[in-house]
Amino acid sequence: VALACTTLAVECQGKQIETIEGIAADETWKPLVDAYGKYDCMQCGYCTPGQLTVAKHLLENNPNPTEEDIRLALSGNICRCGTYMRHVQAIQEAAAAL
Repeated sequence: VALACTTLAVECQGKQIETIEGIAADETWKPLVDAYGKYDCMQCGYCTPGQLTVAKHLLENNPNPTEEDIRLALSGNICRCGTYMRHVQAIQEAAAAL
């Protein structure tokens, strides 16, 4: 996992890059994408991709995260829109569906 805001493109040469569009295209992750829509977590093009990719990574490594686990995982994504609580709800719902 690498943060796009602190990673130079040249550092990604030869590496696989996963985007929010790639996650949305994978039916496996439909519950996560749907939960983000249901809880109105989608925001601007800056925060949402980071939050969704972090959420996917979290669920891949911890299929039953606690609220504290989710908040810790998302702590690197700072957003001014302020829908943090809804992210927790969406990820919890997606975890139950996955």
